Amino acid sequence: MRFRFCGDLDCPDWVLAEISTLAKISSVKLKLICAQVLRDLLGEAMEYERILKLTSDAKLESGDVKATIAVLGFILSSAAKHNVDSESLASELQQLGLPKEHAGGLCRSYEEKQSCLQESLRACSLRLSRPGPVRWRVDYALSSSELREVDEPLVHLSFGLSDSATAFSLSADKFRVLLAELKQAQALMNTLL
Repeated sequence: MRFRFCGDLDCPDWVLAEISTLAKISSVKLKLICAQVLRDLLGEAMEYERILKLTSDAKLESGDVKATIAVLGFILSSAAKHNVDSESLASELQQLGLPKEHAGGLCRSYEEKQSCLQESLRACSLRLSRPGPVRWRVDYALSSSELREVDEPLVHLSFGLSDSATAFSLSADKFRVLLAELKQAQALMNTLL
């Protein structure tokens, strides 16, 4: 079965395994733990001792507490990453076996911080610099004292980036391969858009 919060993929096995651990914690305490995990995801300090106190009556071992934090972090960040609304998330979590009260509390915490979480994830995501101008030049040597054969052109490319430039030279064959791969990438991007 595919889940939106998992990017329309199957839910990872380790997440499925930890759903039963989440169900051992009361729904009110789970919501408070979610608030701590959200703080961590937003770059604030998480109060681990508080989470230990909240999970003490469920008699969870330290490994289970850490797994609870990890699975909540995965669910919350993945849902924000894939722009899943709280109602859909609650429904999907219930399909995985999380009790309705637990899913509701988790999703209320998520809904309160969804836009902040998405902004935080955007700010720390990998980004490439915007491409700048592309310059090229083709050299065709007619003769050379260093080379025996000079029948092939040499392509010089320079890609400008926002903060630097990258320059390199290619043989005609390598340039054809680069051009073909760029055309394939462009065709793929056009199908995705």
